[in-house]
Amino acid sequence: MELKVQSLAERPEMLGGVLEMADTWPEFATQDPVGNALYGRIPLELPEYVQFAEDERGEVVAHAYSVPFALAAEGRGKLPARGWDEVLVWAFADLRDGTRPDTVSAISVVIAPHAQGTGLSARMLSAMRDNAWALGFREVVAPVRPNAKHLEPHTPIEEYARRVRPDGLPHDPWLRVHARAGATIDSIAPASMTVAGSLEQWRGWTGLPFDTAGDVEVPGALAPVRCEPERDCAVYVEPNVWMRHSL
Repeated sequence: MELKVQSLAERPEMLGGVLEMADTWPEFATQDPVGNALYGRIPLELPEYVQFAEDERGEVVAHAYSVPFALAAEGRGKLPARGWDEVLVWAFADLRDGTRPDTVSAISVVIAPHAQGTGLSARMLSAMRDNAWALGFREVVAPVRPNAKHLEPHTPIEEYARRVRPDGLPHDPWLRVHARAGATIDSIAPASMTVAGSLEQWRGWTGLPFDTAGDVEVPGALAPVRCEPERDCAVYVEPNVWMRHSL
């Protein structure tokens, strides 16, 4: 597959193609209120931080979103425990306040369903790193969502993240892509994304009954969803792994 990777700032007419590209996110994962408020602003307000891959037919088959933020700002200094949610809040607060950013955070790398398994994830991560360098940054961080963790929802994320193969690379495929690109694990983001909803909402998102108190295993979830029928509520708190890329 011959692909051309560019930024949305270079090709603003491709905004529709980027926004309309199919993905494979579980429905519940699109219900995070922070993400719903801020993720869609990235291609509109920060197009230079959106890379996309276009095939020979002009179809968008992958995209990568990132955001600039000031890690060294007062009250910060270390990568946040609230991971993906917090770094989005920081980035758009900095944009609003005119705070000079010093770091770029990966936000997503999404591959169209028909193009998965072709090595595009690594290529888009590389494009994101190259873009950050070209914009004058010397570090990219990433609240990584380990893509095989959903197979072990009850395994503590600390244990899972540190698991390695005999060759020393991470056990998880997506952590391994980052490691091969030169990243190292910084810390765990135990509450990187939080999704709360009524039991009826969770039934709609997952097709599961959500009628028993306790932990519910949901396909695609990295940890169990906590169900509390007496409160008509269920909550998912997703752990991620912070990785740092020196450029």
